[in-house]
Amino acid sequence: MALTCIGKGDAHGRLNAQDVRDLSERAFAQADLEAKKILVIIPDHTRTAPIDVMFRVLYEVLTPRVQVLDFLVALGTHPPMSEDAINRRVGITSEERVSAYPKARFFNHHWKDPKQLRHIGTISADEVAEISGGLMSQQVEVTINKMVFDYDILLIVGPVFPHEVVGFSGGNKYLFPGIAGQEIIDLFHWLGALITNPEIIGTKNTPVRAVVDKAASMLPMERLCVAMVVSGSDLAGLYIGTPEEAWSTAADLSDKLHIIYKEKPYRRVLSRAPEMYDDLWTGGKCMYKLEPVVADGGELIIYAPHITEVSVTHGEIIEEIGYHVRDYFVKQMDRFRHIPGGVMAHSTHVKGIGSYENGIEKPRVEVVLATGIPEAVCRKINLGYRDPATIRTAEWENRENEGILYVPKAGEVLYRLKG
Repeated sequence: MALTCIGKGDAHGRLNAQDVRDLSERAFAQADLEAKKILVIIPDHTRTAPIDVMFRVLYEVLTPRVQVLDFLVALGTHPPMSEDAINRRVGITSEERVSAYPKARFFNHHWKDPKQLRHIGTISADEVAEISGGLMSQQVEVTINKMVFDYDILLIVGPVFPHEVVGFSGGNKYLFPGIAGQEIIDLFHWLGALITNPEIIGTKNTPVRAVVDKAASMLPMERLCVAMVVSGSDLAGLYIGTPEEAWSTAADLSDKLHIIYKEKPYRRVLSRAPEMYDDLWTGGKCMYKLEPVVADGGELIIYAPHITEVSVTHGEIIEEIGYHVRDYFVKQMDRFRHIPGGVMAHSTHVKGIGSYENGIEKPRVEVVLATGIPEAVCRKINLGYRDPATIRTAEWENRENEGILYVPKAGEVLYRLKG
């Protein structure tokens, strides 16, 4: 029997640990969990959410009933987390892991190791063409971490935010691309890039979401979801049910909480990356969430002195191709046929929309890095450079009437123009 979605959320209210426990107990009381093996899919450190609270509550609520309760970090193509980093993510010490939570085991996803993946199906070229409205027409093989077949239930636990590729994150996205193989990851990202960030971000039902849900439907085991909506460091909403239903309800609340509407575009934007983004691959979200409110010909600065690498995983490829608008790649696909779609997608999302005609590229806005990445590298990858030491954030504050916007923690809240 599928769970009836149980949840609570309010754009102005906040949930505490007892609310989380009460909702969890009510929701899982419906489920047949006795002696079942459960794999919990959780986000890495690049997503803001009270994963520590959820870990403790789920452990206490579920372990008396289930046979196995393991945790897999949905890294996508992000680097593996160390044992210490995983402990911090779930809010425990290494000693507590042994003494207080002995039944919990933790694993990283390894997206590029074929030995850790299993083929579960194919999405045909015709299906891709229909889903994408003709933007793409290619067959894609769907692979996923083979660990999932050792469990009776997959339990997705993660937040929902506006997202540059899928519209809103969360739900089945923690499976695809979260614990998937490269082919479906590349298709997922490149389709979003073809639609473009301003068109897709903060849109609930998108072709990319349809691809994600199609891939998830190929899995034979039961799928459940704990979808969170956060406000700052607080929990504003929690919904437990199927991935589709829990995500949908959470996305409706995220739409109210995580989108800020502005009257006019800004000629200059200072977008400050939080410490949880440790390379430009993740820090690029500081562009994605603010691109819609930058004026034509304007400047967006990603301010992140702590970021010293373009990408821990994909740095060499990005340095080879640089950052470019979508049509730079679309009109030269033979030249870039060997480049993974996920990397090209990241490139276009950071550079933003623009045109490429007669060999001339014209991005709509100028993206400048004020990071620990050297100037020579910034120039090489086709982005602007500014010494982060020259930036005084106080000089950017309270200047919206001058066409200047400063966002002190960028990357999760989406900014849009009214109308």
